Amino acid sequence: MKIVSDVQEMQSLVATLKQEGRRIAFVPTMGFLHEGHATLLRAGRLGGDVLVLSIFVNPTQFGPQEDLDRYPRDLAGDLAIARSCGVDIVFTPTAAGMYPAGFQSTLSLSRLTTGLCGASRPGHFDGVAIVVTKLLNIVGADVAYFGEKDYQQLAVIRQMVLDLNIPVDIIGVPIVREADGLARSSRNSYLSAQERIEARCLSQALSAVNAAYKQGVDTVARLREVAFSCIAASTLARVDYLAFVDAATLEPVEAITGPTLVACAVFLGKTRLIDNMVLNEEVVQ
Repeated sequence: MKIVSDVQEMQSLVATLKQEGRRIAFVPTMGFLHEGHATLLRAGRLGGDVLVLSIFVNPTQFGPQEDLDRYPRDLAGDLAIARSCGVDIVFTPTAAGMYPAGFQSTLSLSRLTTGLCGASRPGHFDGVAIVVTKLLNIVGADVAYFGEKDYQQLAVIRQMVLDLNIPVDIIGVPIVREADGLARSSRNSYLSAQERIEARCLSQALSAVNAAYKQGVDTVARLREVAFSCIAASTLARVDYLAFVDAATLEPVEAITGPTLVACAVFLGKTRLIDNMVLNEEVVQ
């Protein structure tokens, strides 16, 4: 397994791989890897000749009051997981390497980023869009893998790749959960013991909504009540948003007439967790 930190070195290595006709599978991360990331890596191992993992805590997608400085980091642990998943190259650029002096380009999407996390974290998806574009270009990815827990991010990246004619296949990988249903996230490490217990309210709320929908409840107003009643059982949870949106456009809906994303963001103490599910998903795509 080769570790590369220099952007130019990575580009040179990619040029050689491309000349050899190698297909590059890519998994971009911010590190502090867990089983969710490992699932992406295992999918990537099957999807290309060369598997590249990037580890980069991207400063442009964090707001002024967010957790950039305290975002969990464990490079030694990340490398151990990378080796176990058959990663060929680990790309670990620096902020100075990705955003050198004089850097001034921006990239934004006009509609997909207005709601959900885009409303709660202004500028977040601009930072995601520019760093993912740069990484895709530097790594020369033929196929790239992203987790569906970050559903809006996945939608943004798919649209961006389409709009900008970037020659890469974007693959979404289903959410990986703990035994009790909590979606795997690097930020779960922030939770206190009690917060960790009460964080189950996210997945429980989604499960309750799914059960109600299968029993014939199809109005958003009634399904929203079901979700909030589950979250209200937690004394620590504070809802940032709970949204029912079209699974393709992310526009709000009032009734479940097609594939519908149910997405939520909840604070447990200072930790903000997200989760989602798709109703009517059997007709998605």
